[in-house]
Amino acid sequence: MREKILALIENNSRLTVPEIAAMLSAREEDVAREIEGMEDEHIICGYHTMINWDKTKDERVDALIEVKVTPQRGMGFDSIAERIFQYEEVDSLFLMSGAFDFTVMIKGKTMKEVANFVSMKLSPMESVLSTATHFVLKRYKDHGTIIDEVREDERMKVSL
Repeated sequence: MREKILALIENNSRLTVPEIAAMLSAREEDVAREIEGMEDEHIICGYHTMINWDKTKDERVDALIEVKVTPQRGMGFDSIAERIFQYEEVDSLFLMSGAFDFTVMIKGKTMKEVANFVSMKLSPMESVLSTATHFVLKRYKDHGTIIDEVREDERMKVSL
């Protein structure tokens, strides 16, 4: 039952326990107990709302930062990751395979704020060898959700 509950709420965390129970032909008490158990076990780690900030007056900048580090003896990447994810600017942190070690996703009010985070907090860490910052220019799809329908090109079509 757990996997079925997770599949339902992964795409719509607003589903209520009675709605989930009806979809699964299960008792509400059983569904509520499973959800509570998965929260306690950190299988369900949170509930989030996806917002298209471009349609608000709030100015925001999202950046993806590639980080190369020197792993620490006896601790590998975990201790470095813990130091990085403690910063409030860090929205997501992933250990990667390939040319760099971590992907750090951060949110800021301006590009300068992001640049200050990288230059004043992230780059000076003793284990950090290099960083490469990429700014998100436009979101088309995020977490499986289309953010804004792609409009057809409004320019006049010319044929030869």
